[in-house]
Amino acid sequence: MTTFTELLLGGLSIGSVYALIALGFVVIFKATEVVNFAHASLLLAGGYITAVLHDDLGFWPALAVGIAGAAVVGSAVDFLVMRRYQGSDHSVLAIVTIGVDILLTTELTRLIGTDVLALGDPWGDRVVNIGEITVAQTRIAAFVAAALLITAFLLAFRYTSWGVAMRAAAENPQTAALMGVRLGRVSMSAWAVAGALAAVAALFLTVFPTPGLERATSLAALKAFPAAILGGLDSTTGALAGGLIVGVTESFATGYQSELTFLGGGIGDLAPYLVMLLVLLARPAGLFGTKELARV
Repeated sequence: MTTFTELLLGGLSIGSVYALIALGFVVIFKATEVVNFAHASLLLAGGYITAVLHDDLGFWPALAVGIAGAAVVGSAVDFLVMRRYQGSDHSVLAIVTIGVDILLTTELTRLIGTDVLALGDPWGDRVVNIGEITVAQTRIAAFVAAALLITAFLLAFRYTSWGVAMRAAAENPQTAALMGVRLGRVSMSAWAVAGALAAVAALFLTVFPTPGLERATSLAALKAFPAAILGGLDSTTGALAGGLIVGVTESFATGYQSELTFLGGGIGDLAPYLVMLLVLLARPAGLFGTKELARV
């Protein structure tokens, strides 16, 4: 029972981080109807900026600069690249984001090299003992930070003028533009928010028990992609639910891997994609996604 509880808590913690990344996918998709495959490079950029600056500035200022830097990178991608293809088919824009991701990730991995960079977080390797259950402080911090950020985003999405503009652009961009909503500003802000969320996620993906920021850190964004898909690419609630499902699934599959040897090695890495496929077979739009209706 102790192992089960520890795996559950660990899964909820890492799942909340996946939810942050998945929320970035959803925000950009709602604003532009484009699947952003450059999200991994935004995550890596935010983490790299924090890792490089924390010795000189201290952890919290470096984290703030990392979050702002990732937001600026996201905004720049939208302004300098995506707007040049405005009006193109959405599949073309998705391919463009793949090219952007290759360019940014290649440069960042060149800068990181073979090093494993520490982000200088204040939690270190300390743990909290609750009876027989042991939980790393970083896992608790990740869950609390993700919960606060997701709550703040949902409130802003619901009650602020930015949220109204975002929802209007997602519902009907042509009508929203006629009503005075600046679609370019909405799109840029969506990329900025996605970059900021990715930078926070980068922090909690590279602290204890992981060794630090390395070239492969960006691959974690790929694990959040199933979370966004199974939750529904146009659903902010789905991003939260999908992240938690993927996190718990991965945690249990990895923790009980010795009992699942008949499924082969590395089932923990494969499990999120299997869950995504099973959900899509039953609900092609995802758990909370909107079904598109076509008049024949």
